Amino acid sequence: MSILESLELALKNIVASKTRTLLTMLGIIIGVAAVIVIVGLGNGLEQYVTDSFSDMGTNTLTVTVMSRGATRTMDVDDMYEIVEENSQYLDLCSPTANMMGYVKIGSETTTSTSILGVSEDYLDIAGVSVASGRGLQYSDMATRSKVCVIGAYLDRAYFGGNAVGQTLRVGGTSLTIVGVLEQQDEDLEEGGSDDCLYLPYTTASRISGEVSSYVITMRDEDYMDESVNALESALYDFFESDDYYTVTSMAEMLETMTSMINILVGVLAGIAAISLVVGGIGIMNIMLVSVTERTREIGIRKSLGAKERYIMQQFVIEAACTSALGGIIGILMGDGLSIAASQVVTRVMGESLTVAPTVGSVLMAFGISVGIGILFGYLPAKKAAGLDPIDALHYD
Repeated sequence: MSILESLELALKNIVASKTRTLLTMLGIIIGVAAVIVIVGLGNGLEQYVTDSFSDMGTNTLTVTVMSRGATRTMDVDDMYEIVEENSQYLDLCSPTANMMGYVKIGSETTTSTSILGVSEDYLDIAGVSVASGRGLQYSDMATRSKVCVIGAYLDRAYFGGNAVGQTLRVGGTSLTIVGVLEQQDEDLEEGGSDDCLYLPYTTASRISGEVSSYVITMRDEDYMDESVNALESALYDFFESDDYYTVTSMAEMLETMTSMINILVGVLAGIAAISLVVGGIGIMNIMLVSVTERTREIGIRKSLGAKERYIMQQFVIEAACTSALGGIIGILMGDGLSIAASQVVTRVMGESLTVAPTVGSVLMAFGISVGIGILFGYLPAKKAAGLDPIDALHYD
Protein backbone atom coordinates (compact mmCIF):
# COMPACT_ATOMS: atom_id res chain seq x y z
CA MET A 1 0.00 0.00 0.00
CA SER A 2 1.41 3.38 -1.02
CA ILE A 3 1.53 6.43 1.24
CA LEU A 4 -1.09 8.17 -0.93
CA GLU A 5 -3.47 5.24 -0.52
CA SER A 6 -2.88 5.27 3.24
CA LEU A 7 -3.53 9.01 3.29
CA GLU A 8 -6.77 8.62 1.34
CA LEU A 9 -7.98 5.87 3.67
CA ALA A 10 -7.02 7.95 6.73
CA LEU A 11 -9.06 10.93 5.48
CA LYS A 12 -12.05 8.66 4.85
CA ASN A 13 -11.89 7.33 8.42
CA ILE A 14 -11.60 10.90 9.78
CA VAL A 15 -14.62 12.10 7.78
CA ALA A 16 -16.62 9.05 8.86
CA SER A 17 -16.26 10.06 12.54
CA LYS A 18 -16.52 13.84 12.41
CA THR A 19 -17.64 14.48 15.99
CA ARG A 20 -15.13 12.12 17.56
CA THR A 21 -12.33 13.52 15.38
CA LEU A 22 -13.21 17.11 16.32
CA LEU A 23 -13.20 16.30 20.03
CA THR A 24 -9.91 14.47 19.57
CA MET A 25 -8.37 17.51 17.87
CA LEU A 26 -9.64 19.96 20.49
CA GLY A 27 -6.49 19.87 22.61
CA ILE A 28 -4.30 20.39 19.54
CA ILE A 29 -6.50 23.27 18.32
CA ILE A 30 -6.41 25.07 21.67
CA GLY A 31 -2.67 24.51 22.11
CA VAL A 32 -1.69 25.74 18.65
CA ALA A 33 -3.99 28.78 18.86
CA ALA A 34 -2.67 29.68 22.33
CA VAL A 35 0.97 29.39 21.25
CA ILE A 36 0.37 31.56 18.18
CA VAL A 37 -1.45 34.27 20.16
CA ILE A 38 1.14 34.32 22.96
CA VAL A 39 4.10 34.47 20.56
CA GLY A 40 2.29 37.18 18.58
CA LEU A 41 1.67 39.15 21.77
CA GLY A 42 5.34 38.84 22.66
CA ASN A 43 6.36 40.14 19.22
CA GLY A 44 3.93 43.03 19.62
CA LEU A 45 5.28 43.92 23.05
CA GLU A 46 8.86 43.71 21.84
CA GLN A 47 8.11 46.02 18.90
CA TYR A 48 6.23 48.43 21.17
CA VAL A 49 9.12 48.61 23.63
CA THR A 50 11.64 49.00 20.80
CA ASP A 51 9.64 51.86 19.28
CA SER A 52 9.29 53.52 22.68
CA PHE A 53 13.01 53.35 23.36
CA SER A 54 13.80 54.48 19.82
CA ASP A 55 11.75 57.62 20.47
CA MET A 56 13.90 58.30 23.51
CA GLY A 57 17.06 57.55 21.55
CA THR A 58 18.97 54.28 21.90
CA ASN A 59 22.21 56.19 21.32
CA THR A 60 21.90 58.13 24.56
CA LEU A 61 23.57 57.73 27.92
CA THR A 62 22.10 59.17 31.10
CA VAL A 63 24.43 60.18 33.92
CA THR A 64 22.83 60.68 37.33
CA VAL A 65 24.91 62.36 40.00
CA MET A 66 23.67 61.07 43.35
CA SER A 67 26.04 62.97 45.58
CA ARG A 68 28.50 65.80 45.53
CA GLY A 69 31.40 63.48 46.04
CA ALA A 70 33.92 63.25 48.81
CA THR A 71 36.38 65.90 47.68
CA ARG A 72 35.08 67.61 44.57
CA THR A 73 31.88 69.22 43.37
CA MET A 74 30.84 68.49 39.80
CA ASP A 75 29.32 71.36 37.90
CA VAL A 76 28.05 71.57 34.33
CA ASP A 77 31.41 72.76 32.97
CA ASP A 78 33.11 69.68 34.40
CA MET A 79 30.72 67.37 32.56
CA TYR A 80 31.12 69.29 29.31
CA GLU A 81 34.89 68.95 29.71
CA ILE A 82 34.58 65.17 30.19
CA VAL A 83 32.48 64.91 27.02
CA GLU A 84 34.98 67.03 25.09
CA GLU A 85 37.93 64.92 26.27
CA ASN A 86 36.15 61.77 25.02
CA SER A 87 34.84 63.28 21.80
CA GLN A 88 35.85 60.20 19.82
CA TYR A 89 32.98 58.36 21.55
CA LEU A 90 30.70 61.09 22.94
CA ASP A 91 28.90 63.84 21.05
CA LEU A 92 26.13 66.08 22.42
CA CYS A 93 25.50 66.77 26.10
CA SER A 94 22.56 68.33 27.88
CA PRO A 95 22.30 68.96 31.61
CA THR A 96 18.76 68.28 32.85
CA ALA A 97 17.00 69.71 35.86
CA ASN A 98 13.67 68.14 36.81
CA MET A 99 11.28 70.68 38.26
CA MET A 100 8.44 69.86 40.62
CA GLY A 101 5.46 72.15 40.55
CA TYR A 102 2.71 73.47 38.35
CA VAL A 103 2.45 75.60 35.26
CA LYS A 104 0.14 78.57 35.67
CA ILE A 105 -1.40 79.94 32.48
CA GLY A 106 -3.59 82.94 33.12
CA SER A 107 -6.08 81.88 35.77
CA GLU A 108 -5.63 78.17 35.00
CA THR A 109 -3.13 75.75 36.47
CA THR A 110 -1.89 72.53 34.84
CA THR A 111 -1.09 69.62 37.15
CA SER A 112 0.38 67.07 34.75
CA THR A 113 2.76 69.07 32.58
CA SER A 114 6.33 67.73 32.44
CA ILE A 115 8.74 70.57 33.25
CA LEU A 116 12.40 70.09 32.43
CA GLY A 117 15.42 72.38 32.41
CA VAL A 118 17.66 71.51 29.44
CA SER A 119 20.40 72.87 27.20
CA GLU A 120 20.17 74.07 23.62
CA ASP A 121 21.11 70.57 22.38
CA TYR A 122 18.37 68.68 24.17
CA LEU A 123 15.77 68.88 21.39
CA ASP A 124 18.27 67.44 18.92
CA ILE A 125 19.13 64.67 21.37
CA ALA A 126 15.45 63.84 21.87
CA GLY A 127 14.74 64.07 18.14
CA VAL A 128 12.03 66.71 18.60
CA SER A 129 11.51 69.52 16.08
CA VAL A 130 10.15 73.01 16.56
CA ALA A 131 6.88 73.66 14.72
CA SER A 132 6.76 77.41 15.26
CA GLY A 133 9.03 80.02 16.80
CA ARG A 134 12.51 78.88 17.80
CA GLY A 135 14.18 76.44 20.10
CA LEU A 136 16.39 77.17 23.07
CA GLN A 137 19.75 78.77 22.29
CA TYR A 138 23.17 78.94 23.93
CA SER A 139 22.60 82.62 24.70
CA ASP A 140 19.51 81.60 26.73
CA MET A 141 21.77 79.43 28.92
CA ALA A 142 24.45 82.05 29.28
CA THR A 143 22.07 84.85 30.27
CA ARG A 144 19.64 82.65 32.21
CA SER A 145 16.84 83.92 30.00
CA LYS A 146 13.31 83.51 31.25
CA VAL A 147 12.07 81.75 28.12
CA CYS A 148 10.65 78.35 27.31
CA VAL A 149 9.36 76.09 24.54
CA ILE A 150 6.15 74.12 25.03
CA GLY A 151 4.47 71.05 23.60
CA ALA A 152 1.61 71.04 21.12
CA TYR A 153 -0.96 70.17 23.80
CA LEU A 154 -0.32 73.33 25.83
CA ASP A 155 -0.30 75.39 22.65
CA ARG A 156 -3.69 74.12 21.48
CA ALA A 157 -5.43 73.72 24.84
CA TYR A 158 -4.46 77.05 26.44
CA PHE A 159 -3.35 79.37 23.64
CA GLY A 160 -5.50 78.31 20.71
CA GLY A 161 -2.44 77.56 18.60
CA ASN A 162 -0.89 81.03 19.09
CA ALA A 163 1.41 80.46 22.05
CA VAL A 164 4.60 82.05 20.67
CA GLY A 165 5.14 85.38 22.40
CA GLN A 166 2.70 84.60 25.22
CA THR A 167 3.74 84.15 28.85
CA LEU A 168 3.14 81.62 31.60
CA ARG A 169 4.46 81.06 35.12
CA VAL A 170 6.54 78.23 36.55
CA GLY A 171 7.43 78.25 40.23
CA GLY A 172 6.35 81.87 40.49
CA THR A 173 8.66 82.93 37.63
CA SER A 174 7.18 84.39 34.44
CA LEU A 175 8.51 82.78 31.24
CA THR A 176 8.04 83.93 27.66
CA ILE A 177 7.16 81.21 25.14
CA VAL A 178 9.62 81.38 22.24
CA GLY A 179 8.71 78.13 20.48
CA VAL A 180 6.15 75.34 20.09
CA LEU A 181 7.22 71.77 19.42
CA GLU A 182 5.82 69.54 16.71
CA GLN A 183 3.06 67.16 17.77
CA GLN A 184 4.49 63.80 18.86
CA ASP A 185 1.42 61.70 19.73
CA GLU A 186 -1.53 61.01 17.47
CA ASP A 187 -3.91 62.47 20.04
CA LEU A 188 -3.29 65.55 22.13
CA GLU A 189 -4.10 64.75 25.73
CA GLU A 190 -3.28 65.93 29.21
CA GLY A 191 -0.23 64.18 30.61
CA GLY A 192 0.88 62.93 27.20
CA SER A 193 4.16 63.50 25.38
CA ASP A 194 2.88 66.82 24.06
CA ASP A 195 2.05 68.12 27.55
CA CYS A 196 5.57 69.37 28.22
CA LEU A 197 7.65 72.49 28.85
CA TYR A 198 11.39 73.01 28.39
CA LEU A 199 13.35 75.97 29.77
CA PRO A 200 17.07 76.73 30.02
CA TYR A 201 18.72 74.57 32.69
CA THR A 202 20.42 77.65 34.10
CA THR A 203 17.04 79.27 34.65
CA ALA A 204 15.60 76.05 36.07
CA SER A 205 18.55 75.76 38.49
CA ARG A 206 17.90 79.26 39.77
CA ILE A 207 14.19 78.55 40.27
CA SER A 208 14.20 75.13 41.92
CA GLY A 209 17.64 73.72 42.59
CA GLU A 210 20.57 71.99 40.95
CA VAL A 211 21.32 69.98 37.84
CA SER A 212 21.56 66.35 38.92
CA SER A 213 21.58 64.46 35.63
CA TYR A 214 22.98 64.70 32.11
CA VAL A 215 21.88 63.22 28.79
CA ILE A 216 24.79 62.43 26.46
CA THR A 217 24.73 60.99 22.94
CA MET A 218 27.19 58.48 21.53
CA ARG A 219 28.77 59.10 18.16
CA ASP A 220 28.33 55.46 17.14
CA GLU A 221 26.06 52.89 18.79
CA ASP A 222 28.35 50.13 17.52
CA TYR A 223 30.88 51.35 20.08
CA MET A 224 28.46 51.47 22.97
CA ASP A 225 30.64 49.49 25.37
CA GLU A 226 33.67 51.67 24.61
CA SER A 227 31.57 54.84 25.06
CA VAL A 228 30.18 53.68 28.40
CA ASN A 229 33.61 52.59 29.62
CA ALA A 230 35.19 55.90 28.60
CA LEU A 231 32.50 57.90 30.39
CA GLU A 232 32.57 55.77 33.53
CA SER A 233 36.36 55.92 33.64
CA ALA A 234 36.33 59.72 33.41
CA LEU A 235 33.67 59.99 36.12
CA TYR A 236 35.60 57.62 38.39
CA ASP A 237 38.75 59.68 37.95
CA PHE A 238 36.78 62.81 38.81
CA PHE A 239 35.04 61.50 41.94
CA GLU A 240 37.74 58.97 42.88
CA SER A 241 34.84 56.61 43.64
CA ASP A 242 31.93 54.99 41.84
CA ASP A 243 29.46 55.67 44.67
CA TYR A 244 28.40 59.09 43.47
CA TYR A 245 27.09 58.49 39.96
CA THR A 246 25.33 56.01 37.70
CA VAL A 247 25.54 55.68 33.91
CA THR A 248 22.49 54.25 32.17
CA SER A 249 22.40 53.25 28.51
CA MET A 250 19.07 53.26 26.69
CA ALA A 251 20.35 50.48 24.43
CA GLU A 252 21.20 48.32 27.46
CA MET A 253 17.79 49.01 28.98
CA LEU A 254 16.14 48.03 25.69
CA GLU A 255 18.16 44.82 25.57
CA THR A 256 17.20 44.01 29.16
CA MET A 257 13.51 44.69 28.53
CA THR A 258 13.54 42.61 25.35
CA SER A 259 15.23 39.74 27.17
CA MET A 260 12.63 39.85 29.96
CA ILE A 261 9.78 39.86 27.42
CA ASN A 262 11.28 36.88 25.58
CA ILE A 263 11.63 34.92 28.83
CA LEU A 264 8.03 35.71 29.81
CA VAL A 265 6.71 34.76 26.38
CA GLY A 266 8.75 31.55 26.43
CA VAL A 267 7.29 30.55 29.81
CA LEU A 268 3.72 31.35 28.72
CA ALA A 269 4.19 29.54 25.40
CA GLY A 270 5.54 26.53 27.29
CA ILE A 271 2.47 26.50 29.52
CA ALA A 272 0.21 26.79 26.45
CA ALA A 273 2.12 23.95 24.80
CA ILE A 274 0.91 21.64 27.57
CA SER A 275 -2.40 21.64 25.68
CA LEU A 276 -0.55 20.10 22.73
CA VAL A 277 0.67 17.26 24.92
CA VAL A 278 -2.84 16.77 26.28
CA GLY A 279 -4.11 16.76 22.70
CA GLY A 280 -1.50 14.15 21.78
CA ILE A 281 -2.63 11.92 24.64
CA GLY A 282 -6.19 12.30 23.38
CA ILE A 283 -5.11 11.24 19.90
CA MET A 284 -3.31 8.20 21.31
CA ASN A 285 -6.37 7.25 23.32
CA ILE A 286 -8.72 7.51 20.34
CA MET A 287 -6.31 5.62 18.09
CA LEU A 288 -6.13 2.78 20.64
CA VAL A 289 -9.94 2.68 20.61
CA SER A 290 -9.84 2.70 16.80
CA VAL A 291 -7.43 -0.26 16.79
CA THR A 292 -9.83 -2.18 19.02
CA GLU A 293 -12.82 -1.32 16.84
CA ARG A 294 -11.00 -2.31 13.65
CA THR A 295 -9.41 -5.51 14.93
CA ARG A 296 -11.30 -7.71 12.44
CA GLU A 297 -10.40 -5.33 9.59
CA ILE A 298 -6.74 -5.61 10.57
CA GLY A 299 -7.03 -9.40 10.70
CA ILE A 300 -8.57 -9.53 7.21
CA ARG A 301 -5.89 -7.28 5.76
CA LYS A 302 -3.14 -9.38 7.34
CA SER A 303 -4.67 -12.61 6.13
CA LEU A 304 -4.66 -11.13 2.61
CA GLY A 305 -0.94 -10.47 2.85
CA ALA A 306 -0.66 -6.96 4.30
CA LYS A 307 2.72 -6.50 5.95
CA GLU A 308 3.13 -5.13 9.46
CA ARG A 309 4.79 -1.95 8.19
CA TYR A 310 1.75 -1.20 6.03
CA ILE A 311 -0.58 -1.59 9.01
CA MET A 312 1.66 0.64 11.12
CA GLN A 313 1.92 3.16 8.30
CA GLN A 314 -1.86 3.32 8.04
CA PHE A 315 -2.44 4.16 11.70
CA VAL A 316 0.52 6.56 12.01
CA ILE A 317 -0.67 8.52 8.96
CA GLU A 318 -4.20 8.62 10.35
CA ALA A 319 -2.94 10.01 13.66
CA ALA A 320 -0.73 12.52 11.87
CA CYS A 321 -3.63 13.65 9.65
CA THR A 322 -5.87 14.14 12.69
CA SER A 323 -3.19 16.18 14.44
CA ALA A 324 -2.28 18.18 11.30
CA LEU A 325 -5.93 19.04 10.68
CA GLY A 326 -6.20 20.22 14.28
CA GLY A 327 -3.03 22.27 13.76
CA ILE A 328 -4.49 23.99 10.67
CA ILE A 329 -7.71 24.84 12.51
CA GLY A 330 -5.62 26.08 15.47
CA ILE A 331 -3.56 28.31 13.16
CA LEU A 332 -6.68 29.88 11.66
CA MET A 333 -8.17 30.37 15.12
CA GLY A 334 -4.89 31.82 16.44
CA ASP A 335 -4.68 34.32 13.57
CA GLY A 336 -8.29 35.38 14.17
CA LEU A 337 -7.72 35.77 17.90
CA SER A 338 -4.52 37.76 17.23
CA ILE A 339 -6.44 40.27 15.10
CA ALA A 340 -9.14 40.55 17.75
CA ALA A 341 -6.57 40.87 20.55
CA SER A 342 -4.83 43.73 18.70
CA GLN A 343 -8.07 45.69 18.54
CA VAL A 344 -9.00 44.96 22.16
CA VAL A 345 -5.57 45.91 23.53
CA THR A 346 -5.53 49.12 21.47
CA ARG A 347 -8.96 50.15 22.71
CA VAL A 348 -8.44 49.20 26.35
CA MET A 349 -4.89 50.53 26.75
CA GLY A 350 -5.16 53.39 24.29
CA GLU A 351 -1.81 52.33 22.82
CA SER A 352 -1.08 50.92 19.38
CA LEU A 353 -0.01 47.33 20.05
CA THR A 354 -0.13 44.79 17.23
CA VAL A 355 -0.35 41.10 18.14
CA ALA A 356 1.64 39.78 15.19
CA PRO A 357 2.56 36.07 15.04
CA THR A 358 5.55 35.37 12.82
CA VAL A 359 5.65 32.87 9.98
CA GLY A 360 8.25 30.95 11.97
CA SER A 361 5.94 30.59 14.99
CA VAL A 362 3.08 29.40 12.75
CA LEU A 363 5.27 26.80 11.02
CA MET A 364 6.71 25.72 14.37
CA ALA A 365 3.23 25.25 15.87
CA PHE A 366 2.08 23.25 12.84
CA GLY A 367 5.24 21.14 12.84
CA ILE A 368 4.86 20.38 16.54
CA SER A 369 1.21 19.40 16.06
CA VAL A 370 2.12 16.95 13.27
CA GLY A 371 5.05 15.62 15.29
CA ILE A 372 2.82 15.02 18.30
CA GLY A 373 0.37 13.13 16.09
CA ILE A 374 3.13 10.87 14.81
CA LEU A 375 4.66 10.41 18.27
CA PHE A 376 1.43 9.56 20.07
CA GLY A 377 0.12 7.59 17.11
CA TYR A 378 3.11 5.26 17.11
CA LEU A 379 2.02 3.14 20.10
CA PRO A 380 -1.48 2.38 18.73
CA ALA A 381 0.05 1.73 15.29
CA LYS A 382 2.57 -0.69 16.80
CA LYS A 383 -0.22 -2.47 18.64
CA ALA A 384 -2.24 -2.76 15.44
CA ALA A 385 0.74 -4.06 13.47
CA GLY A 386 1.51 -6.65 16.13
CA LEU A 387 -1.95 -8.27 16.18
CA ASP A 388 -2.08 -11.96 15.34
CA PRO A 389 -4.25 -12.34 12.20
CA ILE A 390 -6.00 -15.47 13.51
CA ASP A 391 -6.86 -13.85 16.86
CA ALA A 392 -7.95 -10.72 15.04
CA LEU A 393 -10.30 -12.67 12.74
CA HIS A 394 -11.87 -14.36 15.75
CA TYR A 395 -12.28 -11.05 17.62
CA ASP A 396 -15.90 -10.18 18.29
